[in-house]
Amino acid sequence: AVVSTQRTGSFKLFNSPLHELICAMVRVKAPALRGKTKEELLKQLEEMKTELSNLQVQKVTGGATNKLSMIKDVRKSIARCRTVLRANQRENLRKFYKNKKYMPLDLRPKKTRAIRRALPANESSLRTLRQRKVDTHFSQRVYAIKA
Repeated sequence: AVVSTQRTGSFKLFNSPLHELICAMVRVKAPALRGKTKEELLKQLEEMKTELSNLQVQKVTGGATNKLSMIKDVRKSIARCRTVLRANQRENLRKFYKNKKYMPLDLRPKKTRAIRRALPANESSLRTLRQRKVDTHFSQRVYAIKA
């Protein structure tokens, strides 16, 4: 339902809610998405997916070139939305596993394989009883050399 139209140059701007929704959906900024809830993000993702499928149908049927150029923007917006969803999910998982004994592998710090395999600092400094006895009975001798 078109409420009113305005003439600006060679373009016709429609003030319908659907047209505003499509224009708002085309380029979505990540900071704007971060403030939304999971349900809002999923709803927006579905809307963008339907918009993308409509644009792809228009591409096959020979749609307007300005519509076809929107395909890239909609795809990028879908990717941004998914990225924000995944970041929120990982953040919540990190909070959940914060004080647990074990953590999923993908949430652990990456570092390097050697660092991950190395003993913790408190364990690497420990010595066995036998090693302590050897260290006390056969300590390193100190010599002073005359120059």
